[in-house]
Amino acid sequence: MTGGELTAVPTPVSDVRLSPDRLWDERTRPQAPPPEAGRRYTPREQAGGRRLIEVHNYLRTELARLRTLMSDVSAGAIGPAAARAALHALALWPAETQLAGSCRAFCRIVLLHHHREDTDLFPRLRAFEPPLGPVVARLEQEHEALHGLVERIDRTLVAEPLDVPALRATVDLLTDALLSHLSYEEHELVEPLARLWG
Repeated sequence: MTGGELTAVPTPVSDVRLSPDRLWDERTRPQAPPPEAGRRYTPREQAGGRRLIEVHNYLRTELARLRTLMSDVSAGAIGPAAARAALHALALWPAETQLAGSCRAFCRIVLLHHHREDTDLFPRLRAFEPPLGPVVARLEQEHEALHGLVERIDRTLVAEPLDVPALRATVDLLTDALLSHLSYEEHELVEPLARLWG
């Protein structure tokens, strides 16, 4: 087989944590079976892993934008009333101008990404490589937990009065959990994706 080593490099797990809470125990995560020693990958095979990392990098960028806007609310640069109004009239507000709109847009992207994985990618991986089943099941469980945090942020944004410390705490927990999840997914799926799309 022609090709080379995998060039899609999974994002390292960060040691920096913003929240004292944990959404799950990372030590209990299953791992994918090790790749075949000396395996070479064609450019076509490598495309799937690179695309996964590209999408995840976009989510990381949007998460950073959400965090910046959350800080603006905390500092009073964006008022709670404006944030709540944006949540109720999202079609009228550009996502990048208000926290609620940005959160809703970010949350839609995360949910859509996870939905596509859960309904399209993960069933294919299970059928293609049954020993990967425990990893896929864990990723699905983490998706559900992340969706719960997204809903908590939505509820916090519409509550009166706006509980800024609760908002900050939930966004911090979402940041830790989502970054950990994306890294775990990349580490476990980049190599199987190369073989799946080969």
